[in-house]
Amino acid sequence: MAVRQDTIWERFLSPVVRLLIDEDGLQRYADSIDWEKECDRFQRDDVTIPPYYSNQNFHGITGGYLNSDAAVTYDPITQYVLPPNETIVRQALVDAVKVKPRRILDLGCGTGSTTFMLKQAFPEAEVIGLDLSPYMLVRAEDKAKNAGLDIVWRHGNAEKTGLRDATFDLVTASLLFHETPDAVCLAILRESFRLLVTGGQVLILDGNQKTLRQLEWLNDVFEEPYIREYAAGSIDANMGAAGFEAVRSQDVWWINQVTSGVKPIATENVRQYAPTSIDNNDLEGLGSPVFGIIA
Repeated sequence: MAVRQDTIWERFLSPVVRLLIDEDGLQRYADSIDWEKECDRFQRDDVTIPPYYSNQNFHGITGGYLNSDAAVTYDPITQYVLPPNETIVRQALVDAVKVKPRRILDLGCGTGSTTFMLKQAFPEAEVIGLDLSPYMLVRAEDKAKNAGLDIVWRHGNAEKTGLRDATFDLVTASLLFHETPDAVCLAILRESFRLLVTGGQVLILDGNQKTLRQLEWLNDVFEEPYIREYAAGSIDANMGAAGFEAVRSQDVWWINQVTSGVKPIATENVRQYAPTSIDNNDLEGLGSPVFGIIA
């Protein structure tokens, strides 16, 4: 793993975290998997990796998430860098769900940590985790099998998923937006709007933009090439620009935030829900199972 040595993370914080994780165990796990073979199962020919993702280092790692080292080390490190606790932070997104979803799409799912929690909270829902890195999807699938969770893992770009219009009741993204340019964040929200049924909900969990603007030093802790652009922006404003209504952000332990938006229900041609069997290959005509929106 090629790691830059001049980041604050590598010079000061990484040595502390390494005392807390089982590096030997992680290496044994990494060596037990034929990563290229497993990645081939997820790799889609119609997915193009954008330059903002492939030409930048994330967290000081050359190649960012497009390597097995990132997939293996993401979970053990993340548990120590999301105050006050990773599960508490991710649970804030799950607690903010105000619909009763039958289909959920988790964008930029990574190793699936939030995706798992959504499936556990809504066991009857079909849950899809989508990510640009097939390496992260290999890890996510392995974790899901061990946990006995039936989740669909899909290689894809959150800006242009290739999925059909109005086929999801809930679209989420956790810790994704601070790693993308602001224009990409807006594109992802517009794609989310397209994918949602009327009355559907989008939820974005990420760093608290107000806090990041006030504490400049936080932006230097990890190598995040777009963190300052993210901090200067407004997810609320981007949600409004994408067409969402009832947009609200709430602080999560001051360091993070959850932002919710609802795809407005049109006064004409509102799709009505009727029970139906779901064919994952033909979702047109699928009614909206959304209830209980709190505006």
